[in-house]
Amino acid sequence: MPDHQSDKTPFGAQEVAAAKGLTAGTATAPETTAARSLMTDAWHDLRRNPVFIVSALLILFLVVISLWPGLIASRDPQRCELGRSLEGPSAGHWFGFDTQGCDVYTRTVYGARASITVGLCATLGVAVLGAVVGGLAGFIGGFWDTLLSRLTDVFFGIPLVLGAIVFLSMITLTGIWPVVLVIAALSWPQIARISRGSVITAKQNDYVQAARALGASNARMLLRHILPNAVAPVIVMATIMLGTFIALEATLSYLGVGLRPPTVSWGVDISAASDGMQFRNAPHILLYPAAALSLTVLAFIMLGDAVRDALDPKLR
Repeated sequence: MPDHQSDKTPFGAQEVAAAKGLTAGTATAPETTAARSLMTDAWHDLRRNPVFIVSALLILFLVVISLWPGLIASRDPQRCELGRSLEGPSAGHWFGFDTQGCDVYTRTVYGARASITVGLCATLGVAVLGAVVGGLAGFIGGFWDTLLSRLTDVFFGIPLVLGAIVFLSMITLTGIWPVVLVIAALSWPQIARISRGSVITAKQNDYVQAARALGASNARMLLRHILPNAVAPVIVMATIMLGTFIALEATLSYLGVGLRPPTVSWGVDISAASDGMQFRNAPHILLYPAAALSLTVLAFIMLGDAVRDALDPKLR
């Protein structure tokens, strides 16, 4: 009877031997195909996902018009004619006029700039701050992990919308950056928790322990081995939160504590059109900026879902 036990090797032993160019007694042939990383596999899946393609194209269009709104809107969003207040859509003015006689189409196009800028900048700040705090807490552990985790719990106890209303009401400055800073300062704990858990999981892997045994420094292990394998959940959550932040900016502007006139944004226009009598007489002043906001938030949430499905190996 043949000895089947001699043919068995521990899981991963053949891969390790192949990486060294050796097997149990023979040299291995050159690799014909390179091993694909998680990001490469994710991009391969995303290119075949229609949800990703549609949402990415819509977001690309929104980013382009936010950078160069003059490509599709030739009028000045601040130029208003009171004599044409609440006029309906016409051939030269597709979305009609608002209460101040401003062209709704032009203001809807230009409103993308402020809303997307707030969303992108707030998301970037949240991702960086949350990843740094959570990553250090998970990597260092011990006292610092406890301290940073309790700090995260303190910020988790502050309701996002209520906290933003309170802080923005206390700030005398107006414009985009106070809104960005307040949103980022109150929203990072969720990213921090995800980053902490990912780093703790990654640093327990065998390749990290091997690097530690070979004398690799903490900085090298963190930058070369842990962060590349712990960043995927942060990217997914940040992508989903981007759409949420755009909606939050519109909510704060609607309540009168976010962006304020003369800044052009969807939230400002929705707030100006919120009067019940005006809406009944001219529904277009609310319909178009609200539709643009809804499509933008939906596009970013769809993009986040597609990225999550591609980066999560459990969903493959």
